[in-house]
Amino acid sequence: MSADSFRHLIQVAGIASLEEARMLVECGVKYLGFPLRLPVHQEDLSEEEVVRILRSLVDPCQTVAITYQDEASEIAELSRFLDVGMVQLHGDIAVGQLSRLKLIRPDLQVVKSLIVGLYNPGQLRDMVRAMEPFVDAFITDTYDAVNGASGATGKTHDWEISRELVAFSARPVILAGGLTPENVRQAILAVKPAGVDTHTGVEDTFGKKDRDKVKRFVEQAHSAFALIHRSR
Repeated sequence: MSADSFRHLIQVAGIASLEEARMLVECGVKYLGFPLRLPVHQEDLSEEEVVRILRSLVDPCQTVAITYQDEASEIAELSRFLDVGMVQLHGDIAVGQLSRLKLIRPDLQVVKSLIVGLYNPGQLRDMVRAMEPFVDAFITDTYDAVNGASGATGKTHDWEISRELVAFSARPVILAGGLTPENVRQAILAVKPAGVDTHTGVEDTFGKKDRDKVKRFVEQAHSAFALIHRSR
C-alpha cells in the first residue's frame, strides 16, 4: 500500500457485530478496526468472531487488527489467523521487532501509534525517526493517565503536537483521540492528517455505533479533507 492509500482515510474501531460492520461500510467507512489482545480494555469480540465477520463482509473495505502485542512472531500469527492485511500497533514495541515483522510479513501494512501524553514531543519525534523505515504509517492517539489506556479513551490531546508530527514524519500520520462528528472537521483543518480514526466518538449511550453519528462523522471528515485539497 502506497502513502496515497492512506490519504483521506476514515477508520472506525471497536466493531461489535456483523450488523455494525455492515452499517459502517454502508455509511462510507472504508477501514474497520478490530481491537484484540488488549492489556486495558475488554475486547468487543473474540478472534473467532472477528474471523466470521470478515468472511461475511462482501462490500470492499480494509480490515485492521488493533493490538498491543510487541513480539513480531505473535503479531504475524494474529494477522494470519484473522487474514488481515493491516495491523495497528499500540504496544511499546522495539524497533528490532518491527524490523523482524517486516521480514516475516513483508506484505503486511503496519501502522504504529504515537501516544501523546505518554511521551513528550521530543520522544515522539525520536520514535518517528527510528521507526519510519519499518512502518507504513503512524497514528497519534491520547494517553489516559487514570487507567493507563493509550487508545479508545474518548479524550482529545494537544492537536498542535499531532500537527507537528504530520509535518515531521516522512510517513502518513492518522489522527485519533476523542474525535466526534462535532470536532473532526476542526481537527482535520488544524492537523492536516492523512486520515482520521474514531472509536467511542460515534457510539450511543449504550456503547453501540450510532448510524447518524457515523454518517455525520464521515460527512464532516470528507468536507474537511476536500477543503484542504482545494486550498493547496
